[in-house]
Amino acid sequence: MGAEILSDSPDIISTFYIQATESIQERWPRTLKQGDSFALFDALGDVIEPGLSPGGLFHDDTRHLSELQLMLDGQRPLLLSSSVESDNVVFTADLSNPDIWQGDRLVLPREVLHLRRSRFLWKGSCYERIAIRNFDVHALPCWISVNFAADFADLFEIRGIERARRGQVSSAILGRSRVLFRYSGLDHVERRTEIAFNPTPRHLARNQALYALQLGPGEQAAIVMTVRASANPAPGRKSWQPSNFSAPYRAARRAAKNGTQLGGRVTSRNEFANRMLARAAADLTMLVGQTPQGPYPYAGTPWFSTPFGRDGLITALEMLWLAPNLAKGVLRFLAANQATKVDPASDAEPGKILHETRRSEMAALGEVPFGYYYGSIDSTPLFVLLAARYFDRTGDRATLEALWPNIEAALGWIDNYGDRDGDGFVEYARASSDGLTNQGWKDSADSVMHADGMLARGPIALCEVQAYVYAAKKGAARMARALGHHARAEALAISAEALRLAFERDFWCEQIGLYALALDGDKKPCRVRSSNAGQVLFSGIASPERAARVAGTLLMPEMASGWGIRTLASDAARFNPMSYHNGSVWPHDNALIALGLSRYGLKRGTHAIFEGLFAALLHMDMMRLPELFCGFARRRGAAPTLYPVACSPQAWASVAPFALLQASLGLRCDFASRELRFHNPELPAFLGEVRIADLRLGEASVDLRIKRQKKGTEVAVLSRRGDIAIKITQ
Repeated sequence: MGAEILSDSPDIISTFYIQATESIQERWPRTLKQGDSFALFDALGDVIEPGLSPGGLFHDDTRHLSELQLMLDGQRPLLLSSSVESDNVVFTADLSNPDIWQGDRLVLPREVLHLRRSRFLWKGSCYERIAIRNFDVHALPCWISVNFAADFADLFEIRGIERARRGQVSSAILGRSRVLFRYSGLDHVERRTEIAFNPTPRHLARNQALYALQLGPGEQAAIVMTVRASANPAPGRKSWQPSNFSAPYRAARRAAKNGTQLGGRVTSRNEFANRMLARAAADLTMLVGQTPQGPYPYAGTPWFSTPFGRDGLITALEMLWLAPNLAKGVLRFLAANQATKVDPASDAEPGKILHETRRSEMAALGEVPFGYYYGSIDSTPLFVLLAARYFDRTGDRATLEALWPNIEAALGWIDNYGDRDGDGFVEYARASSDGLTNQGWKDSADSVMHADGMLARGPIALCEVQAYVYAAKKGAARMARALGHHARAEALAISAEALRLAFERDFWCEQIGLYALALDGDKKPCRVRSSNAGQVLFSGIASPERAARVAGTLLMPEMASGWGIRTLASDAARFNPMSYHNGSVWPHDNALIALGLSRYGLKRGTHAIFEGLFAALLHMDMMRLPELFCGFARRRGAAPTLYPVACSPQAWASVAPFALLQASLGLRCDFASRELRFHNPELPAFLGEVRIADLRLGEASVDLRIKRQKKGTEVAVLSRRGDIAIKITQ
């Protein structure tokens, strides 16, 4: 995961290590996200003393609300239950009064007053409705107080980076119902948090609103609080007027519903599988932001709620069969932000594809290098690979022609800057001491090592990156041919084949039955069993014989935890099931491996991965796959072990079920032949039947029912619109 360094060895902790003093899942179990805003709350809906944790309301990587606490007669309410609704729009907490005493006299027995907090985000604002109802047979007085504060902490401060200087925070009371917090940043941006209450409180201070209520039997009252995050208001602009609760609520609901229409829809007759698929679709919808170039899946909350190149590309690849429009948005955004010059501070070189972008104060000031940062070795070949597969999927010639100069620039980077020593492999070494040490998807400082545990020294050539480059050049050859650039197509095909031969020669390690994790700066292979070798199959670079060997090795107990494939074998010197990259289980990694196994017809491994992750999901809160979880072996009756600071949701993890379904079906959508091709389709045992509605191929579409039978899997056409054929091969 880019720029977010976590190491399990204290001697090599990076500058960008995410400090972990408590579990996110335990402290902040409720998450909302919309657009460029996200928020984490405790189960009651409060934010109390978050410190170096991501609790609160954030906008553009800045915390605009660092305290929020609801009190009833001076005490915290009792939690009845809380949840985020299935479409991820509204967080609801049901609360009640505790026993309230005055001295030794019980003045209010518990569970007489019911409080319901309903909260959602919309266009940079957080809206909350607090409804209070009296279920007693007597009239009751009660005091409701809402405490609040804004610290304007940069997300990188929260991750533990100390700053020598900060801007100034001020606050003011505006009239009888509004409070304004201002932060004058060192980047000359004024960030604001404006809080408004309706009805007018009995008393309003700079950090508290107080209501005195008198509720008759069965009577209800409601308080609406609106928190608006903004920056650099235009001179002379009109004073902000908060809208009522209902209008933005309806708009947020509509947006969520429209967001699920990125592509086709998948349902299942298995109730739990259906919940898994619905949650995956809802999480993707929540994480997708709108850019000038189209939809883009932000990587994940809380640490990565921003566009990441690698994450967006892999998410789009996982969803390409079902939602090709997402890939178009990702490609256009990354093309618009492609590097055009050499800049060592940001690891930028001409043609290189963005790693991440941030809009916080520390990024603007260069205190962290991630304003526009290009330090990933795989985003550039993945960009070309996605472009090729998008064109295969859609036949969108206009987009291909618009992107072709960017594709050529990316290919130029691969051959010139990417291949540092001219050996035909793509290597990385950071250009600045402030950049990332490791620049593949496993970017922890200790994630690339030799068999004895010694860390590899660069420049480093990762095995999966060579596979991505191979697939990218093969795909670029197809695109060049479609555009009439036949000489270029032939040169790309020859280059891809040369890479395949060199890769098989230099990366295969017979003694471990896998491709080496990497070649170090001396071209010595890192003979370590890792999941990276599984991702190699996704590209098709491996020979069928070696692909079968890879599958067998990955399914051994040292690699397969029972919940999924570990990032590192359990007998490796640096194995730690609680580490970020050295023994954990990552759903997106497993999805790519499953797609690779399916490509070679190795469905036993595909099903083992799918069934393991589904079993893990049954234990996950909201049936949501997190960024990663620990790699301890599966035990009867026990749940998978969670990772304390994992993002949840995380885009490329959220959509893994859709990629796993594609892998099981061996599904390929081919625009040129107007065919949906199913190669040896096999549903796993838990997934007896699925229906795919509105699966599009150009202007045509089809509704399918896929059902597991005793003698195979049946693919039935329920409805067909336009020129589209179904082809099934064994």
